[in-house]
Amino acid sequence: MLIPCPHCGTRPVEEFTFLGDASVKRPTSNDPASMDQWFDYVYLRDNPKGRFDEYAHHAGGCRAWLVVSRNTATHEVYGCVTARDYAKAGGKS
Repeated sequence: MLIPCPHCGTRPVEEFTFLGDASVKRPTSNDPASMDQWFDYVYLRDNPKGRFDEYAHHAGGCRAWLVVSRNTATHEVYGCVTARDYAKAGGKS
């Protein structure tokens, strides 16, 4: 699988480390009352089949955090943006 890094160009998947679902929103409070939200955020993740936006760290290249949009069943890559641009766009790639 090839990933189109916005900084380095098209690179092999072996250069990347994947973190998981980029669409999950981090809780904003550290208040103990929000522990259920933190539990869900850290431990409860879906494993969807189909199009999926996931965080990737380009460890073998520019070392940037990116969001790769790909199909988990076919491994077709639809695009890749910086994590910052993904956040600015409201979580849309």
